[in-house]
Amino acid sequence: MSTIHMHQTTTSTPEQFLAALIDFGPGRSKLFGNSADEYLKVHHRGPSDADVTEGSGGIWERLHYDWSDRTRVVMKTTDSNVWGGSSRHIYTFTPRRNDRCGRRRGTRGQEPQRVGARVHTWDRRLGKSISKHRQGH
Repeated sequence: MSTIHMHQTTTSTPEQFLAALIDFGPGRSKLFGNSADEYLKVHHRGPSDADVTEGSGGIWERLHYDWSDRTRVVMKTTDSNVWGGSSRHIYTFTPRRNDRCGRRRGTRGQEPQRVGARVHTWDRRLGKSISKHRQGH
């Protein structure tokens, strides 16, 4: 199995990042280019999970999202028209320390905490696990 870690920093709070990731409304493709509105179907949406089909360009997958741990979102593929087997993506939100002294900022008038997300994926085409650490907007 191979592992890929991706890192990106954002000024978004963990709450803002999570809210964007689990917003399954129209216009999702503005944040997630591979999730065109015409493919988006929410089969179920609960307080801490969702069952959603999304895709674009003739490729779709049905995912079960679980955000019962507010610092982590697990997305498991339950069906797809292209991929075989199962896939899993895990986004882990990590507040980052912002200054050289190691103190966290985020109070009024100061720089907000930065957030990261780690993504673990089972790549069906390669038959191995891929892990990405991603910090985004």
